[in-house]
Amino acid sequence: MAYGSSSDPYCYPGTTVLINKAGLKTPEELQDFEASKVRTRARQPWPSGKLDKAHYLALHRHLFQDVYDWAGKPRTVRTGKSGNWFCFPEYIGGELDRLFADLRARDHLKDLALADFAPAAAHVLAELNAIHAFREGNGRTQLAFLRLLCLNAGHAFRSEALEPARVMSAMIASFDGDEAPLGALIADIAAP
Repeated sequence: MAYGSSSDPYCYPGTTVLINKAGLKTPEELQDFEASKVRTRARQPWPSGKLDKAHYLALHRHLFQDVYDWAGKPRTVRTGKSGNWFCFPEYIGGELDRLFADLRARDHLKDLALADFAPAAAHVLAELNAIHAFREGNGRTQLAFLRLLCLNAGHAFRSEALEPARVMSAMIASFDGDEAPLGALIADIAAP
């Protein structure tokens, strides 16, 4: 799905190709390069942290450090998808602070029964998606964070339950205010 941006200094002039460390100038080359590098990093140990803003930014940096100079840094341009705008960049830091303060106040959802954990985690994931902190790689960073959140809370993380069409559908529904499909997905992912 294509992203829109009001003005994009992240792209090579006259293109929609993100400026990248390999100097690749076609979407296909960049997509293959990015997928390969992110797959490699995803197999490595995750950065340690406190499931907070700094940790979330570190997860993005970990995954995309070989691809983009701005890995781990919040975006500075307005961006949207399918006619819907994500959090404006001037509010990203504050919104992440608010979300992670709430998560900390809820003890990172630790020791909640799955029936309570799944909708609470769905709300966190829906908020992260609406904030959309990065120019690229939000979904992969959100899933990495969800994995750590599940494990920290004492639940499983079954990646085989991540069907791309279902994940996309649930994320879109959550952006439209219906977090139930995302909660059901997380219940399936975190089930023992």
